[in-house]
Amino acid sequence: MDIVLRASAVFVILYLLLRLLGKRELGQLTPFELLVMIVMGDLIQQGVTHNDFSLTGALLAVATFGFLALLLSWMTYLFPAMERLLDGKPRVVVRDGTIISENLRRDRITHAELESEMRLAGIASLRDVAWAILEPQGKISFIKREGDATAQRDRENAV
Repeated sequence: MDIVLRASAVFVILYLLLRLLGKRELGQLTPFELLVMIVMGDLIQQGVTHNDFSLTGALLAVATFGFLALLLSWMTYLFPAMERLLDGKPRVVVRDGTIISENLRRDRITHAELESEMRLAGIASLRDVAWAILEPQGKISFIKREGDATAQRDRENAV
């Protein structure tokens, strides 16, 4: 029972810590951030299982983490208010070609990171962006301006 209580406490603390760290995808982690996550995993294991190196202890810890993750998943599915609380909500970072710096600052996203994501989405200039939205999962969604879609269709029809 001790392992289940420690695993539950670590799960809650880990969840809160990850929420505080912000909305970054795993692929966007710096090498140092990835190293910190790996070391954190070892520290968590030591705190959860303490001196219990048995298979039963490990299975109890993993089952507790899995159960709590499943519980949070069902809560966000069944109660939309819980989804906004636990997962967060999308945040607009560009509106009509203008960067909303305050929203970038909240999630510690630099202009260079935003521009890199734009290039990966095939967008060359901020002028072409109607909306850029930072999704709760850490991905940035881009919506191009209407005029650009019309110009693209005209070019395709000309060919």
